[in-house]
Amino acid sequence: MDKEKIKKLTGLRVKELRKSRGFTQEKLAELTEIGERNLSKIECGKNFISAETLIKLACALRVHPYEIFKFEHLQDDEVLRDELIKKLYNKEVDVKLLYRIYQVL
Repeated sequence: MDKEKIKKLTGLRVKELRKSRGFTQEKLAELTEIGERNLSKIECGKNFISAETLIKLACALRVHPYEIFKFEHLQDDEVLRDELIKKLYNKEVDVKLLYRIYQVL
């Protein structure tokens, strides 16, 4: 995964966490003291977060810092589909369990 993709996914994850807490960009920027414009650039994937900003965001969002990088589910559908097909092909996934999950959906 390249640098730009990581910046984009990190920004989407910050936005997802912010919204799940009911924060506006203005409120989160206030809580973290990082500036609304900088937060916007982070969420858009234009700026990457520094270690200091990571800590501020994690504290304000009440998550462990590593949670901000749990963004696999935010990848493009094509990437997720390819990964799933690869796992199925290599028999790394319990097909029967996956099928039962599919049926529930």
